[in-house]
Amino acid sequence: MQKHESRVLRTIGQPPRFEEFPDPVAGKNEAIVSVRAASLKPIDKQMADGSHYAAFRELPAVCGVDGVGVLEEGTRVFFGGPRAPYGGMAERTVVARMRCFPLPDTVDDATAAAIFNPGLSAWGALKWRAELSTGQSVLILGATGVTGRLAIQTAKLLGARRIVAAGRNERALSALAELGVDATIRIGDSKTDLVEQFARELQNGIDVIIDYLWGAPTEALLAAIVRSDLQQASSRVRLIEVGQSAGAALSLEAAVLRSSRLEILGAGTGNAPASPEAWIDAIHQMLANLAKGALRIETERVPLAEVEAEWGRERPGRRVVFIP
Repeated sequence: MQKHESRVLRTIGQPPRFEEFPDPVAGKNEAIVSVRAASLKPIDKQMADGSHYAAFRELPAVCGVDGVGVLEEGTRVFFGGPRAPYGGMAERTVVARMRCFPLPDTVDDATAAAIFNPGLSAWGALKWRAELSTGQSVLILGATGVTGRLAIQTAKLLGARRIVAAGRNERALSALAELGVDATIRIGDSKTDLVEQFARELQNGIDVIIDYLWGAPTEALLAAIVRSDLQQASSRVRLIEVGQSAGAALSLEAAVLRSSRLEILGAGTGNAPASPEAWIDAIHQMLANLAKGALRIETERVPLAEVEAEWGRERPGRRVVFIP
């Protein structure tokens, strides 16, 4: 059996290694993809360290939930969901044909590999789960990260009236005005100060909260939402839980839900649309917005062979893209 170079995970909690892995063989309705680019995303790290609900159950396995490559007939595609144990961080992988989407020549490999996962995540959270309408206001927790920045841009495209960005990095927060942010909240050491900042913005009116943090920052937000009177809450608020970079769990008081019109929803694979047409439409809209400059993402190209050195490195605001 032939082998190819891949990013192989052998132990949960340890970085994958750059080594040989058996070549995939396509089954019915599958395609072999020669990979040209694959990005390093939080979900890839979480699946490898066991913290994601879809973490690897059998090892060894190749990391990477998606990427960009070329089919055997020569079509350049974005692909998602390679068949286990194969992944996108490899020279070759195997994917269901229905999960391969042709790419226009106007979008380069690195950009396409970097933007699809966070871009579709932001779209799904705002459009499908929050059902954001024109004129509504959005608060984004974790706005300085790659997906948070795309959520800002997507909210603007969907007609958000006001966007509030919350994050830890003060310097990164100050740069978000160019993306259309109206106000910022720095997540610092003082919970009391953070609760007060959240409370002020909630008084201004927040319809949708997109949460990439969870944990302590979200607990502070919930403390700002809970009411201390018997009056009816004036407006509905949808909190969409997407990520957990600040913690996998939190404490939720019953009074938060009983005293407000807060609705907590999750955005992930378990509640994504089953209709292929919905995904195709989202992809086409994202590509169109990317082509006209309405969506932007910063990337850094890194050879796949440097996987172990790159695995634990932080690159705020930009996405690492491995090139086989």
